[in-house]
Amino acid sequence: MYQYTQFDKQFLRARAAQHRDQLERFQAGQLSADEFKPLRLQNGWYVQRYAPMLRVAVPYGEISANQLQVLAQIAREYDTPDPTLLAQAQAMQDKIAGPAPKLTTHVGHFTTRQNVQFNWIPLSKSADVMDLLASVNLHGIQTSGNCIRNTTTDELAGVAVDEVVDPRPYAELIRQWSTLHPEFAFLPRKFKIAITGALEDRAAIGWHDVGLQMVKNAAGEVGFKVQVGGGMGRTPMVGSVIRAFLPWNQIMNYLEAVIRVYNRWGRRDNIYKARIKILVKAKGQRYFEEVEAEYQDILVKDGGLHTIPQAEFDRVAACFAAPALDLPSDSADWAAKAGANVSIEAAQTPAFARWMAQNIQPHQNPALRAVTLSFKRPGQAPGDATADQLDGAAALVSKYSAGEARVTHSQNLVLPWVRLDQLHALWREAKALGLAQPNIGLLTDMIACPGGDYCALANARSLPLAAAITERYQDLDELNDLGHIDFHISGCINSCGHHHSGHIGILGVDKDGKEWYQVTLGGSDGKALSGPTGPGKVVGPAFSSVEVPDVIEAVLDTYKTLRLPAQGRHEYFIETLRRVGQDPFKTAANAARHHGYETTA
Repeated sequence: MYQYTQFDKQFLRARAAQHRDQLERFQAGQLSADEFKPLRLQNGWYVQRYAPMLRVAVPYGEISANQLQVLAQIAREYDTPDPTLLAQAQAMQDKIAGPAPKLTTHVGHFTTRQNVQFNWIPLSKSADVMDLLASVNLHGIQTSGNCIRNTTTDELAGVAVDEVVDPRPYAELIRQWSTLHPEFAFLPRKFKIAITGALEDRAAIGWHDVGLQMVKNAAGEVGFKVQVGGGMGRTPMVGSVIRAFLPWNQIMNYLEAVIRVYNRWGRRDNIYKARIKILVKAKGQRYFEEVEAEYQDILVKDGGLHTIPQAEFDRVAACFAAPALDLPSDSADWAAKAGANVSIEAAQTPAFARWMAQNIQPHQNPALRAVTLSFKRPGQAPGDATADQLDGAAALVSKYSAGEARVTHSQNLVLPWVRLDQLHALWREAKALGLAQPNIGLLTDMIACPGGDYCALANARSLPLAAAITERYQDLDELNDLGHIDFHISGCINSCGHHHSGHIGILGVDKDGKEWYQVTLGGSDGKALSGPTGPGKVVGPAFSSVEVPDVIEAVLDTYKTLRLPAQGRHEYFIETLRRVGQDPFKTAANAARHHGYETTA
């Protein structure tokens, strides 16, 4: 992991002290609510439907055991509202749609941008929380506002077997360049960058304002393929390639050009047309040409001010060397024996075998594996982690993964440095914490935003639907038979639950003040099992909340009827959908709608 310098640490402490001063002036009436709002937002403090929400930045998803322990402390000691406020919020939820699931407190929430959110911290305690975060090199800087947000990457960066170049040093350099960038503090709209260095795109780069794919040219030189203009929301678009190969040390100069032209011409009169994707679509080749001209000016007139020096890259890259692990000198022979022992344990324990099949990824080092802890289980919102689970996860990370973990795009936690001979022990301890659900990549490993239960922007609630689907599909044999399915739920068109990229997507919409849901099919985030990046298509008019589980079941039953054998397995859902088209699934969904009306009348 990147090691913060004294400058970094001093900067975070100063930022926390600045927030405390601003908070005290606000509490004393010296700052109005309108004056305080942009100041708190710059540190990740929102005010949502019922209470403040804090978004903590986890740059490119890397997080330490110590940081997880502090997040557990925040969840336990600070993520708790006044009981009267909680009761009022619960009563309002019940009023909206009948008895609602209990609103949860003392919980951290892993997000699709590899950050962590808390929903109930009183604003009066925010300065104490900022001090705690700064003590372990965490903060909320640029997790809000029209600025460059947290850069995300592949959760398997540095360990993936298909990796061409480790993207983490570049992600860290982008973090340093973009933090409090004076020219880009007030962009037309928020700006998101994703970077991957692997053959498989596990970072969904096509859905970002800028997507960076690390490549090597014919001479073996490292560079970037640069995409620009991706995004979800009201107008989902996949990024276009603006540069097929950019030398690695020019990435900051080029990003400067890309964002400077956007800052110059991006729409500021309409929030729905302010993202760079709208500008790229409207200007097309002209935008590309202006970026190239701006880039050349930066190189010639400014002398390539942000060209990355080799010495600075080497300093940062050294922080991402593989940790020193206690492995035998004859690592290859030892790994073969350890792997054989793991296979014996799996044969003797079917539950462990399931977990091995779904939650374990191969590693560049054959003596190691990457392990995913699942934060998707009945009775818990997708991505939620209780204080005890955060503490428990921290202990597992410290004991089994050299003190390092990764927050994933799919709202789970990856341990990237686990020894083969420790897999069974890790499984037992994770199981005791409720974090060993063997469902990674399956239907119940869903992505869901907090929705109307917490978010003031949401049109509908996401979490009750997530709970209903999770409860309906608890049979592990059935889940495995259904196979790989990306199931995503958003509570509004902003698409924080990435419904556009789901093989099955759910979008909450408002109709006459009531909650309804659109179902989309066929989206992809670009992973190998999903095919080319693209948005799903709506199957028909919106469904009521009580109809959606029946609709999903009908769609999946149709898939099971239509699928064909493929390479020793059944076709995956997305493969069958693309082969036969949408019509059979639309018919099944509409039939389920009518059945639902009959059974609930």
